[in-house]
Amino acid sequence: MKVIKKCMSTGDKIYQGLSYGATFFVLIITIYPFIYVMSMSLSSSTNVLNQSVWLLPKGLSLDSYRIIFRDKAVWTSYYNTLWYVVVGTSISVIMTILTAYPLSRQKFFLKNYVMAFITFTMFFGGGLIPAFININQLGLFNTRWAIVIPSAVSAWYIIIARTFFKSLPESLFESANIDGATDLQVLVKIVIPLSMPILSVLVLFYAISRWNEYFSAMLYLVNKDLHPLQLYLKRVLIENSNEYMTNNPALEATNVNAVGVTEQIKYSLIIVATLPVICVYPFLQKYFVKGMMIGAIKG
Repeated sequence: MKVIKKCMSTGDKIYQGLSYGATFFVLIITIYPFIYVMSMSLSSSTNVLNQSVWLLPKGLSLDSYRIIFRDKAVWTSYYNTLWYVVVGTSISVIMTILTAYPLSRQKFFLKNYVMAFITFTMFFGGGLIPAFININQLGLFNTRWAIVIPSAVSAWYIIIARTFFKSLPESLFESANIDGATDLQVLVKIVIPLSMPILSVLVLFYAISRWNEYFSAMLYLVNKDLHPLQLYLKRVLIENSNEYMTNNPALEATNVNAVGVTEQIKYSLIIVATLPVICVYPFLQKYFVKGMMIGAIKG
């Protein structure tokens, strides 16, 4: 059996080389910041202050992580963020499904009007001040629900989910209706098991959005015990807060130079806040591309 080798022209070889080179360059500039921050968090405080770390850690030290994990405020912020992610994502996914599924069915005669109203909200809003007044009047100000309720549903994700549901064969619904299944039974027993790709996309997007949320907390939460991790990071990283410099029990419990380790703590906090998302993403990646492509193209 003869093996036919495909001959590449000089132009194809040049194009392939440039493609590989561009891909490698993008890979490096994407990964390097994370490696740099990780190395800075693991290096000694002296090397961090001297800015002598550029790739690998120098003078391995875990003092910054010990200080962070002994800080009660970090654990409180972590708990708040996990609460917002779990509760907020659950509410958002359920409400998105319950909205998108009826809009995808042909027998729902108001679907076009409701869809037009949902699409309208993507381009026009009441503004920040009316939203703040509304939250205050509803009694949600300075409560956890002020972070979860106002952003419970995204119009864009409703459109994606609706498009996915419309791609399911109509014969499935007709067969279920002939067998006497109700709309709720069809949704729970047929649609949801077949919708794992789009459900994974919704969970991932909503969860990351909740995890990175800080602006709503900055507006609606006065009590620091309710602040999420990202708002704590904002105080330490952006506002250059001196929380780790003065009267910090976590810092006093370790015999380290406060000035030297404070800069290193900033890098360690970034790793602590980013690592959970990086660990969870691979488990949802297999559904991610499929769900996005079907939800965005079909229908």
